[in-house]
Amino acid sequence: MSATTTPIAAQPVTSAPEPAEAATPERPAAWERLEAQIKWYGSHARSNKRWYMRIKVVQIVAAAVIPVIAAADLAVWIAGGLGALVVVLESVQQLFQFHSNWTTYRSTAEALKHEKFLYIASAGAYATAKDPAALLAERVEGRVSQEHAAWASEQQHPQKSSQES
Repeated sequence: MSATTTPIAAQPVTSAPEPAEAATPERPAAWERLEAQIKWYGSHARSNKRWYMRIKVVQIVAAAVIPVIAAADLAVWIAGGLGALVVVLESVQQLFQFHSNWTTYRSTAEALKHEKFLYIASAGAYATAKDPAALLAERVEGRVSQEHAAWASEQQHPQKSSQES
């Protein structure tokens, strides 16, 4: 190394140039709502997926161990307890609907991300809209309302069948 060169580690790090502000549309009032909804649906989809996967793994392992216990002539109560565990876990899954919530929340989060990227790119319906910000607000609220209405309908459905019995 010569006396006139600076080691790479000592050189200041320069960041990439900032993109032009004019390239992205101004953030509308609905932007914070959109970001909050994407975050909420994404985190709840993740949480429901984790619970669903945990329950299913325990169910699979418990169900697989039952015949091994029976073949090894171990205590019958252990096999019975594992069988009961499988039933209880499936009941918990049905009660809290982890799988259904996971897929619904993920679908909603992805649809909201889709709207976000279409808006940023001024593509799709936003390319020709008179007021893209108003269209974004309408579409975000429409998607969230649609998901909420489906959830409310699903919550009422079991109540109707239990009332009819």
